[in-house]
Amino acid sequence: MSSAVHAAGILPENYRILQESVFSEVGIVLHDDKSYLFESRLAPVVRQLNLASINDLCKALHVESNRHIRQMVGEAMTTNETFFFRDPRQYQAIKNHLLPRLREERSNNKKLSFWSAASSTGQEAYSLAMMLLDEGFGDWSIQILGTDISRKVVERAQSGLFQQIEVNRGLPTNLLVKYFKRSGVNWQLSDAVRRMVQFNTIDLRKSMRTMGPFDLVFCRNVLIYFDQKTKQDILREIRGTLFRGGWLLLGGSETALYADEWFERRTMEDITYYIAK
Repeated sequence: MSSAVHAAGILPENYRILQESVFSEVGIVLHDDKSYLFESRLAPVVRQLNLASINDLCKALHVESNRHIRQMVGEAMTTNETFFFRDPRQYQAIKNHLLPRLREERSNNKKLSFWSAASSTGQEAYSLAMMLLDEGFGDWSIQILGTDISRKVVERAQSGLFQQIEVNRGLPTNLLVKYFKRSGVNWQLSDAVRRMVQFNTIDLRKSMRTMGPFDLVFCRNVLIYFDQKTKQDILREIRGTLFRGGWLLLGGSETALYADEWFERRTMEDITYYIAK
């Protein structure tokens, strides 16, 4: 066990309990040098449960096998970093290439469906909704699903209420003026945009057979937290949710390695995307 674990004050046996609990609950692999993450992210959980230390939290996990505590620990260790129009090049590719094709192919039924598979507080899904409205799809039947494993961030996404610092990150001023209104010190997203998006909790390690079919799936900056087998399982399941020819977009540091059976890798305008076979 690494010296960082001892320095943080977490007993070695408790560190293993935390690793196993987080992996079981949310599938995240945390190695022996991540004690600083446990210390920083679990401190609020310790305070909320009126415990004296993280070691006491581990005792509760181990002895009581409390489902609620396991969920709290798992959600605390997830990374919910997101912002509006993150990686603008991907949105430009959607606007310039995917949407024109879909507009032509679906001109008869005017139906489109999309999935933000790690939606966090909703900026990714709402960015897509605003872009679709601006591109003239307002009279189409649009279904955008946003999902996350954390109930807390899903509830925040559903509210459509964002802090000033959140609308400052990536959101063009013209869209802020067009689709938001002041709500105290925060910004409330318009009903027209919120109606286009539904949010729900989902564990990406579970079966997705009842989902879709989608024209596009965002699964960005989440696969990096899983082991290789779990990544492959998730990619296979995502393929099952996509129309043939549908797009999968991953994060900038992620690849769909060993998924050639399900996806064709392509590059365009300095981005990599994957086409469902």
